[in-house]
Amino acid sequence: MAAILHDFTNAAELANDLADKVTERLSAAIKARAAASIAVSGGSTPKAFFQALSVRDLDWSKVTVTLVDERFVPADNERSNHLLVANNLLQNKAKAARFLPLYRKSASAEDAAKLATAEMKAIGNPFDVVILGMGGDGHTASFFPGGSNLAAALDPATPRGIITMEAEGAGEPRLTFTFSSLHDAGLLVLHIEGAGKKDALAKAQGTGEEAEMPVRAVLRRAASPVEIYWAP
Repeated sequence: MAAILHDFTNAAELANDLADKVTERLSAAIKARAAASIAVSGGSTPKAFFQALSVRDLDWSKVTVTLVDERFVPADNERSNHLLVANNLLQNKAKAARFLPLYRKSASAEDAAKLATAEMKAIGNPFDVVILGMGGDGHTASFFPGGSNLAAALDPATPRGIITMEAEGAGEPRLTFTFSSLHDAGLLVLHIEGAGKKDALAKAQGTGEEAEMPVRAVLRRAASPVEIYWAP
């Protein structure tokens, strides 16, 4: 399905516009079934968006927030996406939201993935909102080029849920939702900023293997239109 590009003059304008769009989608879900779900990504890019969203008027008590992917580190680790979300999104009005972490204190990342998958079944499918990011290497979620479970992660036949991923340059082992869990969100957003990311996006939209730039799987095969939000 064709991607839709929304470009903005600066990051603050993008953050506010995206917060409005997400609020609208979550509000509609709450009105329809008294519940809403959103999966967000880590990194420095979404901080301003998280902060803008946290003050929006919404029945946050009916919203479940989770992560697209996570490092296998405790929530107090500075590299934890949980910590990033807790400090920037789960504040202000959004403090009332329910948060489901991917990390579990367990013997292995594989055990944590099983535990998180079981708990995520309570959310229901598909997500109302998924916010993806993208690395300069073309990874999204923890779908890394050369990743240990990349083929399974991108296979649409792989069940919804969380699997592990290890890759050179990824640092710690990762926990990531599968492609099948993310691609059909009610609102599917790829949020990127900077000239370098726009160049990487252009490369990803060209020819080439998904394994080389895994974001191609989302751009080419997602059931929902990919709304690309970009600012310099």
